[in-house]
Amino acid sequence: MFRMPTGRGGGIRLPMGRSRRGGGMGCGTLIIIGIVLYFLGVNPLVLLGQLGGGLGPSLAPDRSAPQFERAQPPRNDEATQFMETILASTEDIWRGIFKSYGKPYPVPELVLFTAQVQSACGFASSASGPFYCPGDSKIYIDLSFYHQLATQFGAKGDFAQAYVLAHEVGHHVQNVIGVLPQFNRMRRQMGKVEANRMSVKVELQADCFAGVWGHYVEREGWLERGDLEEALVAAQQIGDDAIQRRTQGYVVPESFNHGTSQQRRDWFGRGFKSGRLESCDTFNSAI
Repeated sequence: MFRMPTGRGGGIRLPMGRSRRGGGMGCGTLIIIGIVLYFLGVNPLVLLGQLGGGLGPSLAPDRSAPQFERAQPPRNDEATQFMETILASTEDIWRGIFKSYGKPYPVPELVLFTAQVQSACGFASSASGPFYCPGDSKIYIDLSFYHQLATQFGAKGDFAQAYVLAHEVGHHVQNVIGVLPQFNRMRRQMGKVEANRMSVKVELQADCFAGVWGHYVEREGWLERGDLEEALVAAQQIGDDAIQRRTQGYVVPESFNHGTSQQRRDWFGRGFKSGRLESCDTFNSAI
């Protein structure tokens, strides 16, 4: 059982009940340059706009769509409180990391929904799974996904659930430092196979960022025996190859867009072991 402390333990805290609800160069080289420039105080999108054309993100806000979330679950149940607590812990940890670079960390918002939801990125149903929308900086999760994760994917435990949220927060970090905007610009110029390959690198970096968060949680002594394995099992069970074998009986590697089970385990583990952003350079690694 992943222990949830109620006070600050020398640094980062996981406050109970706290809420953040609604209220040339290759592509990889450019993305890494963008990260470095962000933390050096230079807006990477200014440079990338000069180098890579002027296409806007493919997940731009849909201003014509009504902005609502449908069938909200109760806000005082245990599962909701757990999600809000995990989100609060990611805020504390990422705020500290950004502060070490002299940067503020703009926090994301969490939207818990049932059945279907309208985001700035468009309409989505529970079948879409948890997702992050860069258009409104919100993380969308239908809590029924966690039942599916445990019963259909065999990934049980609190820390497995925490990993999923931390992965989506990893996408938020990518959005803040310029990785997602650049990827969304570049993939408009890519073929499907090339875009899938780049998407895998983006997703694995989010896994690695989730591992960075886990590193600091573990360092504060908030993990118990078996918690890390829960996250690693979750990462493995939602690998593209595992999902395709489960749903269609065979795999199509060129269609992968999140990474294999082994890749997802490895990159989460890499971030968990080091706790350093520099360890999460998926774009210049052989994948």
